[in-house]
Amino acid sequence: MANLSIFDISGRAMSAQLVRLNTTASNLANAGTVAGSEAGAYRSMKPVFRTVMDSAGHATVAVDQVVTSKMAPSKRHDPDNPLADADGNVWEAAVDSAAELVEMVETSRQYQNNVQVLDTAKSLINETLRLGQ
Repeated sequence: MANLSIFDISGRAMSAQLVRLNTTASNLANAGTVAGSEAGAYRSMKPVFRTVMDSAGHATVAVDQVVTSKMAPSKRHDPDNPLADADGNVWEAAVDSAAELVEMVETSRQYQNNVQVLDTAKSLINETLRLGQ
């Protein structure tokens, strides 16, 4: 792999955080939804990251895959729900809303950190160019 610049490193990190933010948003959007079977209930998703190294030893991140949580949906007796099974049960999505909100705040902070890195790098490059004038 070719050498990574600061822009490549931060850009890839921002891209990975965007995937993380999108999965968190999807999880929050599906929190509280119900299904007529355990198999049909929504389960939260999480991205799995991997380190990407260049030939000079610089590292960045990439999304390796997005996995589904093994957390089981919760069964609730609600015979009036149109999705209820023959026993009157529905299954609520396996999403921990509080944990997802914490994940969203952490992800947005990490994304913002990378934006600041890019802004700083751009400012330093502009200052270097001004010195040469």
